[in-house]
Amino acid sequence: MPDFFHPGQRWISESEPELGLGLVQRVTARTVTVAFKASDETREYARDNAPLRRVRFRTGDTIKTHKDSTLRVESVSERSSLIYYHGDGCEICETELSDAISFNMPEERLFAGQVDAPGAFDLRVSALRQQYRQRKSKVRGFVGGRIDLIPHQLYISAEVSGRLAPRVLLADEVGLGKTIEACLILHRLILTGRAQRVLILLPESLVHQWFVELLRRFNLWFHIFDEERCAAIEATNPEINPFLDDQLVLASIGLFTGSERRVQQALTAGWEMLVVDEAHHLGWSPESVSREYSLVEALSRQTPGLMLLTATPEQLGMASHFARLRLLDPDRFFDFSEFLQEAGSYLDVARLAAKLQTSQPIEGDDL
Repeated sequence: MPDFFHPGQRWISESEPELGLGLVQRVTARTVTVAFKASDETREYARDNAPLRRVRFRTGDTIKTHKDSTLRVESVSERSSLIYYHGDGCEICETELSDAISFNMPEERLFAGQVDAPGAFDLRVSALRQQYRQRKSKVRGFVGGRIDLIPHQLYISAEVSGRLAPRVLLADEVGLGKTIEACLILHRLILTGRAQRVLILLPESLVHQWFVELLRRFNLWFHIFDEERCAAIEATNPEINPFLDDQLVLASIGLFTGSERRVQQALTAGWEMLVVDEAHHLGWSPESVSREYSLVEALSRQTPGLMLLTATPEQLGMASHFARLRLLDPDRFFDFSEFLQEAGSYLDVARLAAKLQTSQPIEGDDL
C-alpha cells in the first residue's frame, strides 16, 4: 500500500470487496474518506491501517467507464497521483471508471492482481481447520453452559439431540433437572443448525423462569410473546404473522386458548421444534379433549421436533400417559384400550425379569 492517498484515486476495500470501486473523497492527517457509489456507502478509515488496496489495471485489461463505454488498455501513465489509461486513441482518468467494478469472485481478484499475502492464506486455512474440528466435536453444544455436569442429564441430552428430529417425553422425578435437559438439547440443536425456529409453550407462571434459565445458563435469547407484543407487531401491518418476527419464541399457552386468530398464526409460522412444559396439565380423555391439548396436538402434527416435559407416568395414571404418547406418535398410539392391553403384557414381562434378577424359580403359571 502506498504511503499516501489522494482525492480521485480508486481503491477497493479488502474487507468488503462487495462494495465495489471506491473513490477517495477527502484525506486528512489521520483519516481517509472513501465513497462507494455503486452501493451508496461511504467509509472513513484510519489512514495508517486502512484495509484498502489501490486498483491498477494493466496493459491488455479491458476497463469500463461510468458512461458504460469500454476501453482496452494499451498503456498506463500517472500524473498528479492519478492513474490514466490509454487505448483506442483516447485517455481515461481513473476517476471515470465505473463504480460497479468489483472483485468478489476469486478469478476477478486474481486477474486484477488483488492477491493476499501468503501469511493471510495460512491464517485462513488454520481458522477453517479449527472451525471444522469444533463443528465435528462430539461435545458441541454441551460446553459453554453454566451448569453442573451431571451424568444422567448429559446422557439424556446426548441421546435425544443425536436424533434427526427428536420427539421425546422427558418424565423425570421433580428436581432431577428436566428443564436443564431440555435446554441442553435445544442448545445443541440450535448450535448445530438443526433447529432454527423454536416455540416453547409454558404455564404463565414459568415464562420468565425459562427466559432467565435459557439466557443466563446457555446464552439463548428467546423472545417472550404475549397479546400486547403480538398487537404491537400487527399495528404496523394487520396482515403480518407476529410469530414470524422472531426465531426463538417463549409464550404462555394461555395466549392461544382465548384467541383462534393466534392459534392459526402459530400453526402457519413453520416451527422446527416445539417444547411444552407441564404437559401433564393438558386435559385429555377418550370422551373429551381440552383446548390446550387440541392446540398442542395441532402444532405437534406440523412440527418435526417435539419435547414434552411432564410428571412421571405413575402420578396421573395411564390415560394421562397415553395422551402424551399420542402427541409424540399418533400412528403408534391411536387406541387407548389397545394401549392398556399392550401395557399389561409388559407388566408380565417385568415380573418375570424381576424373578430372574433375584434368582427366584419361574413357575409354569408365570409363562
